[in-house]
Amino acid sequence: MNSIQSTALEPTKAEMKGMSTTDKWLRLTPVYGLVILTVLLILFFSLLLPDTFPTVLNLRSIVANKTIIAILSLAAMIPMAAGRIDLTIGYGIVLWHILAISLQTMYGFPWPVAVLVVLLLGAATGFLNGVLVEVAKIDSFIATLGTGTVIYALALWHTGGRQMIGVLPEGFYALNGTMLFGLPITGFYVLALAIVMWIILEYTPIGRYVYAIGANPKAAALNGIPVRRFVIAAFIVSGTLSAVAGVLLASKLRIGQASVGLEYLLPALVGAFLGSTTIKPGRVNVWGTMTGVIILAVGIAGIQQLGGSFFVEPLFNGVTLLIAIGIAGYAQRRRGIARADMKPASAAVQTAKPE
Repeated sequence: MNSIQSTALEPTKAEMKGMSTTDKWLRLTPVYGLVILTVLLILFFSLLLPDTFPTVLNLRSIVANKTIIAILSLAAMIPMAAGRIDLTIGYGIVLWHILAISLQTMYGFPWPVAVLVVLLLGAATGFLNGVLVEVAKIDSFIATLGTGTVIYALALWHTGGRQMIGVLPEGFYALNGTMLFGLPITGFYVLALAIVMWIILEYTPIGRYVYAIGANPKAAALNGIPVRRFVIAAFIVSGTLSAVAGVLLASKLRIGQASVGLEYLLPALVGAFLGSTTIKPGRVNVWGTMTGVIILAVGIAGIQQLGGSFFVEPLFNGVTLLIAIGIAGYAQRRRGIARADMKPASAAVQTAKPE
């Protein structure tokens, strides 16, 4: 987990002070490189495909298709901020979207009750992951992979290899199908969730504690932060958000099947990891994660409209990840150079002080 330590590499005010305008731009470019690349991609595809890309219809399509990935990326980001990883999000969404439908069609649950049960099960799964990682001391990668595999097996057992189909209430369909201001309402779900998470992580003690745990859990514990409690809570939130994504997926597809869901895991993790390479490089952050999801959505949509083949999406995910890692590495090197340049100046000041 060293690659997602909570040590941001964005320039400090002291570092920027005294720099020329050119040096400031060079220092800020790698920090916001992914944001700049996103804007350039939007302009590129808009000029290349003026009749299809810069349209409201295309925007609606992107929002509708990438909402699930965005929510799962935010879900994955929370344990990452605490220095852990949660692979259950990709396996859990398989069972959650199936249960959201089968609880209504097979067992007659009202749709609000079915949704509440799924959310509680998602939170319980997150709690189990937290206990396995913090109490049983199992590596988070192994623990969540094992839990996820069990959940996937339960989904296969529950469906028996069949699709879950039935007539569902209009209120359940409206969770995903409602339009607000001409855009799918799911996009506003993501925006509201991102704002809440941003405020909590950046402006409250909870966020500072989580980032401190991700940077150095031993130091955080020595400073009185209840590491175990916060890590378990991070997994609970992650599991709950995975269940939210499952409910929205069920409302969108209107059928449940065990073959759907696993394909969201890699893009979600890529989006969360890309978020640690921009805006606050070296530290996972909400708007960086949103930028990572947007660049994946824009790039894939543009290439597909140009006639890209079926392999475009995984290819673009991989290439974008490599580019982002390169940007983050450049930012780290630039900061190292800047710090090295500041040390001689600091030493000169100390030497010049009168006795």
